[in-house]
Amino acid sequence: MPGNALYTDLSGYYDLMCADIDYRAQSACVHRVQQIFGNAGTRHLDLACGTGPHVRHFIDAGYQSAGLDINQPMLDHAALRCPEAQFCAQDMCGFTLNEPVDLITCFLYSIHYSASIDRLKACIAAAHSALAVGGVFCFNAVDKNTIDNTSFVSHNATHDGSLFGFSSGWNYSGAGERQTLKLRIERTQAGDTQVWHDEHPMVAVSFVELQALLAPYFEVHVLAHDYQKLVEWDGVAGNGLFVCVKG
Repeated sequence: MPGNALYTDLSGYYDLMCADIDYRAQSACVHRVQQIFGNAGTRHLDLACGTGPHVRHFIDAGYQSAGLDINQPMLDHAALRCPEAQFCAQDMCGFTLNEPVDLITCFLYSIHYSASIDRLKACIAAAHSALAVGGVFCFNAVDKNTIDNTSFVSHNATHDGSLFGFSSGWNYSGAGERQTLKLRIERTQAGDTQVWHDEHPMVAVSFVELQALLAPYFEVHVLAHDYQKLVEWDGVAGNGLFVCVKG
């Protein structure tokens, strides 16, 4: 099942796939980032917003929040979760807004969905254009040079009488600008098991390369991938939180 087909077909189960994610902590952390590094404004856009859990938390924190995703079924679920928010189906590598925003977020490593360096450049340029002066573009990323192809994250969940098993992991050949996110979903109901395998093309980039791409547009701070406290990246870890401030 290639491309976004799995997400489209199983958008109703997407929240189960992400049941182990602490959306509240992630949103609260980036709110602190905006207060410290940004202009403290409350106009917010979440790129690759999915079903809108981050948007929900930002609205509850007092933001005027909106979401953007390429997948309409995801946006349909997001609109039910956040009826106050504006959602639009656009490509994050070429989006435009009618009014500038103060904070743009892109959680869950979704920046890598840009899939190529040229499209990543376009995403960065679009985010810069959409931000007000002093605004922040904040996202998490993985350094291609640290990827362990044998490492997978797994969890189980139950829903409507079915047992689901979810597994995901990065895969990088060691060369080039393409890596993949490998997904496996297993659903067991009444003794019958169905299995979906999916691979999403993702852009592979080192943190040195990523900082160079961002530098013409932003003042860049790289923080440790820790949503409980704000500390500088140690220069070694393969995950990081990028805080990009528009001058």
